[in-house]
Amino acid sequence: MDEMFEQLQTVVDRHEELEGLLSDPEVINDTPRFMKLSKEEGEIRETTEKYNHYKDIVEQIKENDTMLREKLDPEMDAMVKQDLAELNTEKEKLEHEMTLLMLPTDPNDDKNIVMEIRGAAGGDEASLFAGDLLNMYMRYAEKQGWTVETVDETPTEVGGFKSVVIMISGDSVYSKLKFENGAHRVQRVPQTESQGRVHTSTATVAVMPEYDAVDLDIDPKDIRTDVYRSSGAGGQHINKTSSAVRMTHLPTGIVVAMQDQRSQQQNREKAMQILRTRVYDYYESQNQNEYDENRKQSVGTGDRSERIRTYNYPQNRVTDHRIGLTLNKLDRIMNGELEDIIDALILHEQTSKLEQLQND
Repeated sequence: MDEMFEQLQTVVDRHEELEGLLSDPEVINDTPRFMKLSKEEGEIRETTEKYNHYKDIVEQIKENDTMLREKLDPEMDAMVKQDLAELNTEKEKLEHEMTLLMLPTDPNDDKNIVMEIRGAAGGDEASLFAGDLLNMYMRYAEKQGWTVETVDETPTEVGGFKSVVIMISGDSVYSKLKFENGAHRVQRVPQTESQGRVHTSTATVAVMPEYDAVDLDIDPKDIRTDVYRSSGAGGQHINKTSSAVRMTHLPTGIVVAMQDQRSQQQNREKAMQILRTRVYDYYESQNQNEYDENRKQSVGTGDRSERIRTYNYPQNRVTDHRIGLTLNKLDRIMNGELEDIIDALILHEQTSKLEQLQND
């Protein structure tokens, strides 16, 4: 605990330093630096406030202990003891909260995300379920005040998606949706099933933090860019100019095609954004074995082939297999009410990190 208090004091000292820097006219006039320091200040503000409150509580406990050593009348003695009990409860609560705040954080937690949803096993039913998952995430994002942009989609004739790619932007998107990586299984009676039999289908979800040029600088020589004419649905509204863009990252073979934007330049920018995210994600999964190990110790492996959740429609039940959580409110979850699942996954990860910290 002493080591943690030393770390907390370092955080408080840094916060005080940042407050001074953020009021410096030289820093204020340097917009990129001001924004970077403001972000850092915001990240440690809660920890600083809690530790300062904790120190006040400790001082009050000392004062009450001193008072109890003096001769007090019975009424005052009872009041001080009650106050002391409440202060000790508050102290324990703050110690737990500060421990959580000092746990190692994922450096990507505050990033926006690129999400890919693909219909997997189950044909048309899998593509329909991919569409249902898309609606679920879009509704959850709306409740969080995030913005969603459809980047690319391959619809199917039955109204689902073979694949769909969206970007979700907002406050700490990755920290909440990173647990959605994996295979999602659905059990229900398809509309085309005349015998009323329950079918099992799957869709996969890939969640990648959005990276910018600061995170990953791709050598232009490693990218092959092809331009071609965009094609509209049913052959309608076909562009007379070559505005669609296909980018290939030669070292990894990753391909991104973009035709949804109005101009070739906009398609180039969007394709580059997605390509950078996919390439970074590729290198992360290839090279960071230690990171993968940590993921296994927290919530599942993060592997996109890992079955993470089952959605059982006949029983209105959702089960997250990684933490053994079962909720009988599938209808509400599919309407975007994911809070109970996501909060449970975050708590499980925090508990795992605490155990790991105590074992080190």
